[in-house]
Amino acid sequence: MAQTLINFRIDENIKKQMEQICEELGITMSTAFNIFAKKVIREKRIPFDVSIDPFYSETNRKAINDSIKQLEEGKVVTKTMKELEELENE
Repeated sequence: MAQTLINFRIDENIKKQMEQICEELGITMSTAFNIFAKKVIREKRIPFDVSIDPFYSETNRKAINDSIKQLEEGKVVTKTMKELEELENE
């Protein structure tokens, strides 16, 4: 079977971590990507769930932006951890 070269960019730290795991598994990164590609072809889908982190939902982003605005306007009241624990127990 003819071979072809694929180039893509990946974060250096992610690459190092993947290389280490592949080494522990006794395979190369090239083999790992070939396994991934064959599974995509066989299942005709990405072989794991791909979803948006709920942290980045519109509701959370609005809450974060509102909090930033309150902070900038000096409307934020800070409490110590002890004060927050006391509120929880009320």
